[in-house]
Amino acid sequence: MDLENQLEKHSVGNIELLAKQVVEGFITGMHKSPFHGFSVEFSEHKLYNKGESTRHIDWKLFAKTEKLYTKKYEEETNLRCHIIIDNSASMHYPEVKKQSVDKLNKIGFSAVAAAALLEVLKRQRDAVGLSIYSDTYEYYAPEKGGDRHRTMLLHQLEKLLSSNSRKGTETYRYLHEIAENIHRRSFIMLFTDMFQTSANKEALFEALRHLKYNKHEVVLFHTFDADTELNFDFDTAPKKFVDTETGETINVFASDVKENYQKEITTYFKELKTKCLQYQIDYVPVNIREGFASVLTSYLISRRKLL
Repeated sequence: MDLENQLEKHSVGNIELLAKQVVEGFITGMHKSPFHGFSVEFSEHKLYNKGESTRHIDWKLFAKTEKLYTKKYEEETNLRCHIIIDNSASMHYPEVKKQSVDKLNKIGFSAVAAAALLEVLKRQRDAVGLSIYSDTYEYYAPEKGGDRHRTMLLHQLEKLLSSNSRKGTETYRYLHEIAENIHRRSFIMLFTDMFQTSANKEALFEALRHLKYNKHEVVLFHTFDADTELNFDFDTAPKKFVDTETGETINVFASDVKENYQKEITTYFKELKTKCLQYQIDYVPVNIREGFASVLTSYLISRRKLL
């Protein structure tokens, strides 16, 4: 499944339309993969049983899958979900002139991925809330269902695509605040690069543990650009590196620091993964250059464990 080829020329101006295309492409790919069984989890469909009325058979889905499904019309909410997005300056890396599906920065990727999750949650009749933070708790909406609520959240996600944050953050501080706002057991999905102005890693890990309070299920979508932020893949020309959150600069040849940088960042990523395992948080590394499939697959796997 190659979502990027399908959507290569699509602008992210209409995030709802894009999200629907991402999800439809993902579902089609699932029917051709070992994960095809997860598609049955969508609450709007169930396998057709011989002898049932054919009135509600989804013939479009039959054309794609060659299997008979009937539409379900459940009104109840199955799950409470809350999406959290880090909107600090580091999430606006790399700099892009205009966001498009084949060229997204970390905040753009997170916004589109969140919109795709909203589309899946709509199909499953799940309630969803949204929190966005940077150097302030920028936005909060509690978990609700309904088209009006979902449209409001999509509007906030669309705004992220055109935003240009120069704000730092202390992620741990706002994760504590968000955890206090979510009272009932929920499925929490966090998009962040885990970079922050403060170097206090223990405070950050403690905030992640706080999200598990009240028996919440938590997935950390650790969002990064693997080419530059992990592999430090730069050419041999001298570079001026700028800290997007503090404004500090350094002039250096990338090759002179590459080995030490890779050692430090790899150690940090491994420590983060270990802490998540310790706190029973699902850790999902998300390279923004590899598409949305890892986000949606991880969501379905985690959701199945909850229900």
